[in-house]
Amino acid sequence: MRPEDLLRHPLPTQTPKLTFGCSLLDRLLGGGIPCHSITEIVAESGTGKTQLSLQLLLAAQLPASRGGLSASSLYLHSEFPFPFRRLHQLSLFYKTDLPHDPLERIFVQPLHSADHLLDLLPRLDFLVPKLNIKLIVIDSVAALFRGEFENTPLELKRRSSMFFKISSKLRFYSHKFGLAVVLTNQVVDVMQSSDNLRIGNSAFLCSSGRRVCAALGLSWANCVNTRLFMWREEGRVGEDCESFERMQTRRFIRVVFAPHLPDSSCEFVIRKEGVLGCIDDNGQRK
Repeated sequence: MRPEDLLRHPLPTQTPKLTFGCSLLDRLLGGGIPCHSITEIVAESGTGKTQLSLQLLLAAQLPASRGGLSASSLYLHSEFPFPFRRLHQLSLFYKTDLPHDPLERIFVQPLHSADHLLDLLPRLDFLVPKLNIKLIVIDSVAALFRGEFENTPLELKRRSSMFFKISSKLRFYSHKFGLAVVLTNQVVDVMQSSDNLRIGNSAFLCSSGRRVCAALGLSWANCVNTRLFMWREEGRVGEDCESFERMQTRRFIRVVFAPHLPDSSCEFVIRKEGVLGCIDDNGQRK
């Protein structure tokens, strides 16, 4: 595309966005998860990335006036077992807002490898318009590459090639159909050499008191538009009657990089009704 082409075909002034179902989290992302884009959620196991993904599957069905996309969603999962019990629990909080059973508009497909995903993606040409899909969630992308490639230059080159094939196809379909694409990713520990030279990604994060970075390395980081990082911190909250210290887990989410957002973060909690902005002692959302 040349600069003068933008004058003939100007870009849309407002990109549709999908609500998290929480005003605080929406504010962090400037309105929610953007369509025509790939958003990655990085976190260690048990932090809440899958729960947030399930919440988005339901929020996508809300009307535009409520921040939704009035559409169905496709959930591609490589982590087993499928969390149906939690999805069903969350769906109960959306039934009053929708004229149908929320579970009927969520289509689930297990993934077994990166090649399986590449074979599946061309079917989106048929599935997306037929099922009115506007959100695709892949949970998790790291699991697709676990143990499949050896740590040799040739295999790492082949793995990077696979990264770009998958991301280019996802990007193509996100623009073609106006999809919001959400991927979850895992973390790995950041190793340091004896001379304090870090090995791996140039930027590290902290979770559960450990230095970590997103799995799959720098090549994969170039394949996503937005990266969100969720982490946990253990903090002391006083002593009980037996003089034992009580520990409390606090959770946070941060915008690591995005073309339209600053580096910012906020605290969140996980309730039976979903992932929500932090709540203070008076029961009010911050």
